Amino acid sequence: MESASGLLNVIDVEATCWDSVPPRGAVSEIIEIGLTVVDLRRGKSVGRHRILVRPVRSAVSSFCTELTGLTQAEVDKGLGFAEACRLLAAEHETGTRPWASWGDYDRHQFTRQCRATNIAYPLGSRHVNAKAVFTEAHELRKRPGMAQALEIAGLSLEGRHHCGEDDAWNIAGLILDLAARGAWPGHTAP
Repeated sequence: MESASGLLNVIDVEATCWDSVPPRGAVSEIIEIGLTVVDLRRGKSVGRHRILVRPVRSAVSSFCTELTGLTQAEVDKGLGFAEACRLLAAEHETGTRPWASWGDYDRHQFTRQCRATNIAYPLGSRHVNAKAVFTEAHELRKRPGMAQALEIAGLSLEGRHHCGEDDAWNIAGLILDLAARGAWPGHTAP
């Protein structure tokens, strides 16, 4: 799926997490939004962005730091969730531009957090589950994780897995590979 301009936002979020049940009263909150802008017509990524988000109802656990590389001190310097949502809409046209993520987790996490905080959902309705498209295009029985999909596609993992900015960049690479094969919805290979 592409917009009239051919641009697509690829979004990957990291959220507070724990190795078992969350502490009493804590909920999973977005702490990083990675966004890569893909120009499907030109066949390349044209923007790479990272927004750190300050959690208010949870803290970054040691498990979360080990997984994402993010610390509480780093995210404490981030934007509030409402401000991050406004920034997405203002600078990246997230309300109107189509977007993709690897699976539906990111879309659902935004929905849950917006509902819980009474903040307007910043993303448009034109969402593509890149994992589902990849699975179908490669005729796989099971939907692979992003790192496994990179291996299947013959692409290298760039950066750190579970870093929102790096994961969005890598997902964009998978989408560009699918587009070049003519397997991305609404896009024909040149």
